[in-house]
This record gives sequence, C-alpha cells and structure tokens, in this order.
Amino acid sequence: MDLTFIFLWGLLFAIIGVIPPGLLNMSAAKISLKEGHVRGIVFSIGVCVVLMAQAYIAAIFSRYLSRHPEVISILRSVACVIFILVTIYFLFIAKSKPKSQKEPKIKSKHSRFFQGMLMSAINVFPIPYQSYLIITLASVGWMNFEQTSIIAYVAGAGTGTFVMLYVYIFFFDMIKSKSFTSQKNMNYIIGGITGIISIVTLINIIKDL
Repeated sequence: MDLTFIFLWGLLFAIIGVIPPGLLNMSAAKISLKEGHVRGIVFSIGVCVVLMAQAYIAAIFSRYLSRHPEVISILRSVACVIFILVTIYFLFIAKSKPKSQKEPKIKSKHSRFFQGMLMSAINVFPIPYQSYLIITLASVGWMNFEQTSIIAYVAGAGTGTFVMLYVYIFFFDMIKSKSFTSQKNMNYIIGGITGIISIVTLINIIKDL
C-alpha cells in the first residue's frame, strides 16, 4: 500500500472538512489579526494535535466496523440520510449572510495552544466524518488498517487541517471583505459535495439489497 497516496487522501479530506467557515478556522484568523500570526499558528497547532487524535480514533473505530459488516450497513444508511439532509440544508435553506461567530470565553488567556486543543476537543464531528471516509477508502482497496497506513492517514489529516487554518490566517482580510459572496458560494460547494456523497452512498446501499 502506497503510504504517500494514503497521506494525500488524509490531507485532501481534512482540507475539505475545514474549508467551510467555522469556529476553529475563524478563531485562528481572528487571533492572528488581534495578536499576530505567531499566536494564530500556535492556536492552529493545538487544533491539529487534537484533530490527529480524533482521526486516529476514527481509524480504530473503522477497523472495528470493517469486521462487523452488519453494523456498517446500518451506519451507512444513517449516514446517507444525514448527508441528504445536509445537502438540502446548504442548497435550499442556509442563508447566504453569515452569522457572527462568538468566541467562547477561556479562563486562561496565556496559552493559545491549549485553547486550540480545547476548542478542537469540543468539536467531535471529525470522528464520524473521518470514520466514514476511511471505511470508504478501505472498501475500494485504497487503504488498509495496518498501523503504518493509519499513521500516514492521520499525518495527512493533521497536515491538511494546518494548511487550511494557515490559509484562513493569512487571507482573512480577503475572505472578510467578500464574506457575502464567499459564504453563498460555499453553501453551494458544500451542498454539492454532500450531494455527491449521498448519491454514491445510496447507490452502494441499493447494490447491497
């Protein structure tokens, strides 16, 4: 199994997961603007550390699921419904005008690294997201559950997350000045991606009937 190939898949999926404006990437950008790029990067490293741990947990969970196909069948059906609902939301319901993000109050203002870890730990969505993608890669033979493959994927996920946070930090002014257009287009992009995933998942479910 080509570890570089697995690394690149982890990087790509992490970038896709962090592209939508959210609490973590917007917080990294705001910290960078107010306190300098170094502090924004330190915050981002803290986020990446936790996300890599979450990606590793997702890989272990995926390995368990691969040995219990009956559980995968149920979860795949649930995932299909979730992706369809997310697609409908972003394509038809989500407003193009972004809501203001409120940064949660952290008692310790001295360590942006630990603040990044804390805020990333609160967000547990990466675990089911990464687990579903890992199972998908394994099902088509593009990844296995050997320790080296898992480490390569986790490294890619951490790198992809840092790259996207880095982009937010240094291009926040441009994103902010075009917030209306960017958010509107982003809704369509996210809806399109989840729509494609929904169709592929639905086709696989029908094939297995």
